[in-house]
Amino acid sequence: MKKLMGALVATVLLTQGCATTSQQSSSVIDQLVIAEPLPVNYKSEIALVRLTDVIQRAEVTDEQRAQLLYDRGVIYDSVGLRSMARLDFNRALRLKPDLVEAYNFLGIHYTQLQEFDQAYEAFDSAIELSPEHEYAYLNRGIALYYGDRSALAVDDLTLFYQQNSADPYRLLWLYIVERKVDELTALENLKQRADAISPSAWGKNIVSLYAGKLTQAQFLKKVTENISSNKEFSERLCEAYFYLGKLNLMQGKKRAAANFYKLALSTNVYEFVEHRYAKLELELIRNPVVSLSE
Repeated sequence: MKKLMGALVATVLLTQGCATTSQQSSSVIDQLVIAEPLPVNYKSEIALVRLTDVIQRAEVTDEQRAQLLYDRGVIYDSVGLRSMARLDFNRALRLKPDLVEAYNFLGIHYTQLQEFDQAYEAFDSAIELSPEHEYAYLNRGIALYYGDRSALAVDDLTLFYQQNSADPYRLLWLYIVERKVDELTALENLKQRADAISPSAWGKNIVSLYAGKLTQAQFLKKVTENISSNKEFSERLCEAYFYLGKLNLMQGKKRAAANFYKLALSTNVYEFVEHRYAKLELELIRNPVVSLSE
């Protein structure tokens, strides 16, 4: 473990803009660690080649071709080729208009592009076809949040949270959207709901950070605990840096937030919701449409 961590972990320094908080900020920044960015899995590359060959050459039904296009789109998405993925999802839906997961993925992509009306339409289609699709509610709630419709977002995220109240990430996203509606009530709810989360869950540390039970420096010390691979380490850092970015943005520290979002993106964990929206958060910091820190 020591050899692995020694090879993977490097301390980095990030500058802070405010002189009055520089001493406090440096104590946090000195705790930062970085994992080696995840490479593209060679199995994904092979799968893309094989699927493309089948799509182009095989004699299959429209429904089968739609599924093949969707499967290829998922792989494109997993390696960060979003435009290629969207093309395949749209092609799949032209052949099979009731492909629920394709609507869900398209909604996510439209959210990332800030094309919110199209995102809502895609998620509405997914939910209409499959009312029990939990993650369509999560993703629509996130789209509503970024589209500055926080009250509606609370409804979706509450429903999603209620399906598994022991999931720390469901609680975190519910807190984030509730905070836009009522900051004090959101914090009180977060603290009360945190009791349902197992102390052994890594995400409980993020909840404790948001509840004020951990400082950022204390939280960062816990990031490297019980790590067995670079993949696991990268995934954990993607989450940690995104939520640190969001917390700093809530505190009005835009420069620190932007640096954390960049670190989240550097992990290359394309499939994680935290990686997906780190880039959007950066775009909103640079070109604010609405203030998501309020």
